[in-house]
Order: sequence, then structure tokens, then C-alpha cells
Amino acid sequence: MRTYLDIFRLKFERRMTDRQIALTLNIGRSTVNNILTRFRSLQLEWPLPDEVSLEKLDNLLMPGRNYQSQRVLPDWLKVHKELTSPLVTKQLLWQEYQAEYGNQALGYTQFCEHYRRWLGKQRRSMRQLHKAGEKLFIDFCGPTVRIVDPTTGEYRKAAIFVASMGASNYTYIEACEGQDLESWLLANRRCLEFLGGVPQLLIPDNLKSGVNQADRYEPQLNDSYRAFSQHYGCPVIPARPRKPQDKGKVESAVLVVERWVLARLRHTTFHSLAALNQAIRSLNKELNERPMKSYNGLSRAELFKQIDAPALAPLPEMPYEYTQFKLAKVGKDYHVAFDNHWYSVPHALVGERVELMVTQRLVQIHYRGNVVATHIRSKKRYQHTTEASHMPVAHAVYKDWTPERIHRWAASIGKNTALVVEHIERSKAHVEQAQRSCLGLLSLQKRYSSERLERACGIALEQQHYAIRFIRNILANGRDSQSTPEPATTPTHHINVRGAHYYQ
Repeated sequence: MRTYLDIFRLKFERRMTDRQIALTLNIGRSTVNNILTRFRSLQLEWPLPDEVSLEKLDNLLMPGRNYQSQRVLPDWLKVHKELTSPLVTKQLLWQEYQAEYGNQALGYTQFCEHYRRWLGKQRRSMRQLHKAGEKLFIDFCGPTVRIVDPTTGEYRKAAIFVASMGASNYTYIEACEGQDLESWLLANRRCLEFLGGVPQLLIPDNLKSGVNQADRYEPQLNDSYRAFSQHYGCPVIPARPRKPQDKGKVESAVLVVERWVLARLRHTTFHSLAALNQAIRSLNKELNERPMKSYNGLSRAELFKQIDAPALAPLPEMPYEYTQFKLAKVGKDYHVAFDNHWYSVPHALVGERVELMVTQRLVQIHYRGNVVATHIRSKKRYQHTTEASHMPVAHAVYKDWTPERIHRWAASIGKNTALVVEHIERSKAHVEQAQRSCLGLLSLQKRYSSERLERACGIALEQQHYAIRFIRNILANGRDSQSTPEPATTPTHHINVRGAHYYQ
């Protein structure tokens, strides 16, 4: 009506042409002409008589236009749910609505306008339109839950993982040991298994367990989270830094979890993570089955089955296995370290940079994108896992010297030599150290003969000095030729020999 009055004022008071009025009010010239024609046909005068109100003038100019009484408005909640499907458009829904109500239906422009107004009056979580199965929002709760050791009374804090589907608000809750990388990735995996499928996008926060470097446009995921994304074929798009509205769904879900789940557990003492998760699963089910006022009493679980579940991609055949990535430099002993254990690579790669991809079962080593070594992961600390094919030829021959083979060689030289070898093995902390020392001793046979080595070992047994340097000095100085020691003997057992117990 304001536009109508401006047209009449400019026409009858200021005597402007239709073209001038159209340019002044930024409307079409035909619109100006149409309104003035209707006004003249009513044989009304300007200014309007007192008995003609604005409402009456509107009815006279546009007879029959009464949307409130003649138009049937659609069910906007149903329209909103339908639009979550990627195949459904407003145009299609309007055509179906018009086919059902005919002349009582709104035009397409008014249909879109009324839907926009309805959407603006709903809760904030509905202002952003989410497609079915499109986005899963992920975050950790701020509050933690204590897990108390029943024997010592010490406690640790469990982090609460929360994920929410965009279209249905379907929520997953889990307690984790912390917010470390392993807890984060395994919670993501169990969340997808809980949903029974894979959404199109994962929207996490910029936490250190998932994002190496936060950025508004190109955030950098860590290698493990990128491998998780590739395994499930689901891209990860972290929320922008300091933009909580990007993950408003999970922010709302976190608030709900804090008030409706964690608040109920505040007086309960938990002694294990399993007990805490058992309590959370029960409350999580209750939360998903509780009716929501904004959706005409439908629950999150019902909406998930109707909207999100059919649109999820299937899970891969094999579940994700936690994988760690590490860059390492190959040492001179052609081994790389991981978790205080050393794994071999081909000796030609000494000094090169390689990448380790470590799962719970395997250690896979890559060089320039190619797999160069694969080992079974070992939990033994400060030890080596060596593959013979990775060793130089000389080292591989050395590795073939087993303790049994060394004992046979020593026994072939003589009894004194065999006893010295046994003493050396007992004096060393590790088998490899003893093996090297024994081979160093036995190699003296090639230079000084078996007879001389046997005599030198006899002298070492007499003086109880078993170092290789001592035996080598005996041979180098010829001391073994100056005396012929008796072969080492073992104690004789006889009925006439009294033992130490006889004098007690």
C-alpha cells in the first residue's frame, strides 16, 4: 500500500508522468499504468475520502487477494525434511503441493518466501540446511569424567567424544582415555560403526589430534587422520579457526550431552573406562529416542532412520586399523628405530630418509613411495628385528654363527677352549656380545694353531682371567710354550672324600 500511495501522490500532486514515477520508485512503467487505471476505474478522487480506508482501497484495487482465507499453506516441517534429500528441490515440492491444492495453492515465489520466513523462526540449529547423510560433526566435550583407581585412590580424567549428524541430530557419545591421536582415531572408527555407514563429510574441530596446522582455507591434516579419511573414502573438512558456527550441530550436541548425560553421572564414581562407557551407552540411547519439540515429537533415532541412514555410504569390508607415521634416518647398522625397537632395511639405504607406517601388527618402511621392508611389530624393547636379505654378505655370514655352532668349534679345539667359551658367555649381558667375543677367541686358531690356543686357554683357566686380550698376549709372547698346563678337570666324587657338610 505504501507504493500505491506514493504513485497516487506523485501523479496527482506533483503531476509527474508514468515514466518519471517508474524511475523515481524503481518499479516498472506497466505497474504504474496498471495501478492508475484501476484507481480511475473506481471513480475515486485524490486525496482519498475519509470513508475509504487503506484496507478497503487494497481490496478495491486487488479484489480476491486474501491469502489467509483462500490459500492453503503447506506443512513446512514436512517440506524442510523433504529438502534434506539431495534429489529434492523446492520447485519439485511446490509442483506437488500445487497439484494437490490447485487454485488454493501459493505461487512459487510466495511458496519460497513463506518457507524462508518459517525457517527463520525456528531454532538456530535449523537455519543451516543439511542434506541427508552429508555431514558428521565431531568434537570433544569440555568437561571430563574422573576414573578412580579402587586400590590407590588415584584418578585419571576421561575425555568425552561427541558426534552428531547434520540432518537428523543423531548423536554418538563415547568416553576415551584422552584426546591423543590413537583415542581420537579409534573413537572416529567406532562412531562410524555405530552409524552403520559413512557420511559424505567429516567436520571436526581443529584439535591437535586431527589437524597439524589450522587454516581458514587449507588446513593440514596429520598423516594418520588422512589415512583414516582415505580408508573410509570420506573427506575431512575441519571447521574454520574461531568459527564455532561452522560446527553448530555438534556445539549444540555437546551442550545437550553435558546437561542430559554428564550431569546425571556427576554423583557416580567409576573405576574403569568400560564401566563409564556402559553407563554412557544407556543414556546415549535414551537421548536419541527422546522426542524433539522442533520436529513435531520425532526423535533423533526416528529422523536418522528416515533421513540419514538411507543416504550413508556402506562401511569398508575391513575396519580401520590405527596407523602411525614417522620419518626416520637409516643408521650405519641399516636399522631404524620405533618405540625403542630397531627394524632392518636394505643396507644400501644407510643414511637415507625413510617413512615408517606402523599398525598394531606390522611395521612397513617406505622409501620414495615404495615399500622396502615389512616386519611384524615387536613389543620387545631395546632389541633388533633383522632380516637376513637386508644385510651385507659379510654380515649375513656372521649372523649364521649360532651358540651351538660356536660350542662345536670350541670343543673341536679342546676342553680348555670350550670352558673359556662358557665363561665368556656367562660374563656377557647379551648373547650377541658373547658371540662376538667367542668368535674373536676362536679366530686365534688360524694364526697360532689349535694346540697353542688350547694351552693358552689352560693358562687363562689357571689364572681365572678370560679376556681375549689376555689370551692373545699369552700367544704373542710365547708364554704358552714355557709351561704345559694340566687339562682342566672336574671334581671327583668318591665315598672317601668328605664334603663341607662333614665339618658342620
